Amino acid sequence: MTVVFVHGAGCTGAVFAAQLAAFPGSLAIDLPGHDAPGSADSIEQFADAVERELQARRVTGAIVCGSSMGGAVALELAIRRAPNVRAIALLGSGARLRVAPQILEALERDFPAACRTLAGLFFAEPTAERVAGAVALMERVGAEQMLRDMRACDAFDATADLPAIVLPVVAITGERDVMTPPKYAEFLADRVPGAFARIIPAAGHLAIVERPEETNEALRAFVTMVRGDGLASPP
Repeated sequence: MTVVFVHGAGCTGAVFAAQLAAFPGSLAIDLPGHDAPGSADSIEQFADAVERELQARRVTGAIVCGSSMGGAVALELAIRRAPNVRAIALLGSGARLRVAPQILEALERDFPAACRTLAGLFFAEPTAERVAGAVALMERVGAEQMLRDMRACDAFDATADLPAIVLPVVAITGERDVMTPPKYAEFLADRVPGAFARIIPAAGHLAIVERPEETNEALRAFVTMVRGDGLASPP
């Protein structure tokens, strides 16, 4: 089985540097319009792109770990029962990802300023270095694709499909995530058969960056469980 990371809105696979180092043989997929050719404007289209990439790389039994919007992509793959996906992990994500109209308006009106505001919301402790790194990623992706990402998130709603998911699922969320708070992970754990939630203390939305060791520990327990088929005992 291969651990596969899928980034969120306004990001690229580079956001998973700490996870790629911690999971030998893993890979991070760049979605269309994010350091990869093409563009997409729906979660379904992003999921199509991930399926094509897995097939091209001959990956079977993927454990898809999606951050934020990438978590929505992972859920879509689980719902459609993609044949090469074995399990999914959501990292600061949820079954519904509504975006406040003010955020969309800000991105259209003043993209650089909106990026700085959003980056400040990504972390429990928004240090200058963390904010600068997040802003750099969003600016690399650009305003046009960032807006597509946010609109795709806003349109996403998988709540009605959760009980039909048959794959192992873990939802990992930062304790101080203001964008997809812990209740999102708990909602998933309550509605997906066999799923469970893990909350990372003192972490915000991008726990993968802010608390990488704790996030990787939770992910490693899940990956070990899936690879061993010990599905009755959550990590």
